[in-house]
Amino acid sequence: MTLDGKHALVTGGGSGIGLAIARALADAGAEVTITGRRGAVLDAAAGGGLHPLVMDVTDEAQVVAGIKAAVAARGPVQICIPNAGIAEGRALHKTDAAFWRQIMATNLDGAFYTVRECLTDMRQTDWGRVIAISSIAGIKGLKGAAAYTASKHGMIGLIRALSEDYLGTGLTFNAICPGYVDTEIVARNVTAIADRAGVSETQARAMMVEANRHKRLIAPEEVAQAVLWLCGPGSESVNGQAIEIAGGQF
Repeated sequence: MTLDGKHALVTGGGSGIGLAIARALADAGAEVTITGRRGAVLDAAAGGGLHPLVMDVTDEAQVVAGIKAAVAARGPVQICIPNAGIAEGRALHKTDAAFWRQIMATNLDGAFYTVRECLTDMRQTDWGRVIAISSIAGIKGLKGAAAYTASKHGMIGLIRALSEDYLGTGLTFNAICPGYVDTEIVARNVTAIADRAGVSETQARAMMVEANRHKRLIAPEEVAQAVLWLCGPGSESVNGQAIEIAGGQF
């Protein structure tokens, strides 16, 4: 498979799942714009077909201007990966409006802004892939994380609606729903879960491992390979799907 001549954009592309996806796309020949809020992290990841763009997905004006600049530099975005997100849990009775809005602004509003702006030029091409990085929490309820669960369900709803809007064109829309992936987000959540559950950090990590059906953390590269498959030949009829990468059925 080659993605030569294709421009991909990956939000949250400086680390974790986003960086693994960006590198896989670049290795397949794409020019990849990686976005995030931390310029130093993006600069450290840049090179080899990865181009940094400081952009906060919660800021509509930044998304509009950033994607416009990326298109001017590398052509229409034909592979759009809304990946930037916040993975934090909080019981609903402890959830204030500020926390709710923070989760929604990043996970759902950010995906909306990103996809909308990429579609502006993608619609003028004969081929495009929008692949949202949701979560297994987009498929099932995640205990103690109502806001996060709602945001990831919303992302899948957005993708499914768009897949209906563009049926019969060269554009497809899918979501990938990983379980717990071995990234810095999991490392940060170890402390939060340990504090919330009153257990050790070792026990907290074991709880996340146990939550995946195959009883291990998922490698970011496993998610990246699923993205490559959805961009490759023979995937044209995969559309409007929420693809679980969680080690088994839920």
